[in-house]
Amino acid sequence: MTETTPAASPPLRQRPAEESAPAEDFATPPPKNSGTWSGLRPLLLRLHFYAGILIGPFLLVAAVTGLLYTATPQIESVVYRHELKVTPHGEPKPLTAQVDAAREAIPGGQLVSVTKGAGDDDTTRVTFNVEGLPEGYTQTAFVNPYDAKVRGTLRTFGEWLPVRSWFDGLHRTLNLGDFGRNYSEIAASWLWVEVLGGLALWLGAPRGRERLRKLFVPRRGPKGRRRTLSWHGAVGLWVSAGFLALSATGLTWSAHAGVNIGRIQDSLGGATPSVSSALGHGSHDSGSAGADSGESPAESSAARIDLDEAVRIARSEGLRGKLVITAPADAESAYVVRENTRHWPEQQDSVAIDPVTGKVTDKLVFDDFPVLAKLTRWGIDAHMGLLFGLANQIVLALIAIALIGMLFWGYRMWWLRRPTRAGGTRFGRPPARGAWRRVPGRAMAPLVVMTAVLAYCLPLFGLPLVCFLFGDLAVARARRCERARTDAHAETPKEMAR
Repeated sequence: MTETTPAASPPLRQRPAEESAPAEDFATPPPKNSGTWSGLRPLLLRLHFYAGILIGPFLLVAAVTGLLYTATPQIESVVYRHELKVTPHGEPKPLTAQVDAAREAIPGGQLVSVTKGAGDDDTTRVTFNVEGLPEGYTQTAFVNPYDAKVRGTLRTFGEWLPVRSWFDGLHRTLNLGDFGRNYSEIAASWLWVEVLGGLALWLGAPRGRERLRKLFVPRRGPKGRRRTLSWHGAVGLWVSAGFLALSATGLTWSAHAGVNIGRIQDSLGGATPSVSSALGHGSHDSGSAGADSGESPAESSAARIDLDEAVRIARSEGLRGKLVITAPADAESAYVVRENTRHWPEQQDSVAIDPVTGKVTDKLVFDDFPVLAKLTRWGIDAHMGLLFGLANQIVLALIAIALIGMLFWGYRMWWLRRPTRAGGTRFGRPPARGAWRRVPGRAMAPLVVMTAVLAYCLPLFGLPLVCFLFGDLAVARARRCERARTDAHAETPKEMAR
């Protein structure tokens, strides 16, 4: 977050020569001319400054909680090793026997899914809906596939175990429920604004020789505002792509903007497809229960397949890795078996299988997903540190640390600009007001339209922006009234002297 250099005034204290140099500071006003950039720059500078000061705390919380989240896979592998891993011995028991054991461990639960691990040392997860749990949470039994004994039960959120679900909730909602989602959406809605604004200011700053080196390499030398600004700009340039990616992917599943983004994606034909579990309505040519088999209904109903047979059929259709099996909900529904490989190369293939005949009634291959649906899937899994494993986690941790550093340097620059003539603690001066008046009409008109569209699509970008504007107007009016009263008091003794 950057701010403009104040107008020339009597020096308050002696500064080092490095601090007083006018070059290379993108907060230094550019030469006056009639160009569009010279008009937009002060407005962009003021927005970048105020958004940094006021949205900074939201970004800081998101960065810290995101940094903590990156370590959860390793924490879970240690904390829940007993539930997650077994020593292979002999042949696995039938999945039906494993589900029966899970039902005994979680009585009264409604079966949701059975997850067969990708490795021989993975336990089988049997997930149930249980009354009394918060929305979105389930109870999962972890069964040893070799002896059908339950190794433990845990409350899960999707596929996340308690540690990861807690840190995930902390990052998304501060564990405050739906209300807490607003904080993370504000951070995601403004991060890209801060990044693009900062890039424009940093790349558009006047520089002398060695331009590229000064763009990418932070300044060395005495500590001070100029050096802090150099670190803020150079590091921001290096990490900007990561910031933009996190902002975009975070918005895709946000409470308000996510709905609008989903509608836009659907209208462009990029909705994420899914197989149909309804018998007789699948898109696969195999047809529905007994359609081409020549069997009578009685004969078909006697040939009902079990979970292991559903897995075998799915494997024959090319599904590999971890499989999630959803049992038929009723007599008109099929088994749905889905591959859940969320690391590269990602696979989300799925099939629907008639529980009577064993025929595949519908099939969906991840390679056939629309491009937008693939990008969304990849982006979300990269955001969660899943797509490229440990390397992905390390990159996310570095991005989070960089964002924390950017905020520290921004607030430090604000602190270094504080007045020092009077005693007491004072805040740094903001960029000059009235910047919008310098923007040419040919640029202001499309800017207003674009901002209005963005505010509609991203409500938690638009509402804070309106608050900024009204707050700024209120402060300006209060200062004008204060100056008017001061001038009136100053004039009174003169009039009395006359």
